[in-house]
Amino acid sequence: MKNIFIILILILTAVQTFAAECEEILAREHLFEEKGALNNQVLITNKRNIICEGNAFKILFECKFWSDCAKAGERVNFDIPEAIYTQEGTLLIPACSKIVATVIKIEKQRVPNKNARVYLNFECLVLPDGTTVAMSAKPCTKDGALKEGPWMTTGKLFAYTLGFGIVGAGAGTGFAFIPNPAKLGVGYAIGIPVGTTVGLITGLITPGLKYHAKAGEAVTIILCESLGLCKQPDCPCNSD
Repeated sequence: MKNIFIILILILTAVQTFAAECEEILAREHLFEEKGALNNQVLITNKRNIICEGNAFKILFECKFWSDCAKAGERVNFDIPEAIYTQEGTLLIPACSKIVATVIKIEKQRVPNKNARVYLNFECLVLPDGTTVAMSAKPCTKDGALKEGPWMTTGKLFAYTLGFGIVGAGAGTGFAFIPNPAKLGVGYAIGIPVGTTVGLITGLITPGLKYHAKAGEAVTIILCESLGLCKQPDCPCNSD
């Protein structure tokens, strides 16, 4: 009888230990969705908060970054100045956290007009208390790379077109003014279209833009794997 009682106590203890170690989903909450995100679910368990794979959020460059000065294997630091909460109000990542990324590849700008591309692996989240959490994320772009946007590319083409247009207008004016000042209009009519056409073609066949980012410039990243975080105590600094 005594042996049976001991066995029952051991079984009960084992069940209680297993129950304590078992992770249970308590709720399903949602991250504020960024453009390009594939998911916005967050699992709230009795042990952790899990930001599911495919979620996206913004981080900021800690220092300026130039693709022409960087190389594969280099570390790049990013800031999370404001706390990240779910829509339901659960604190996920405290303010003043940091993310560390590694440059895995840089494609230099090429002809014709192909911009430089920077491939990063965001691999480590550092919380304000110094806790380090492994993660896997990449830039939330179509090809997973950072590069200058279409507006910068358009600006480059416009600058070439405008510059050569001015040169063409000057050349046309000069040629028209020499034989007959009255033919300035003809000179403009010939010089400007030729100059702008040459400028546009030159802009299209020259190398593209290098990638430059200022300190504090925002980048959206997307999780390649779910990110499990210990529950964070909320404090007034997270709402600043």
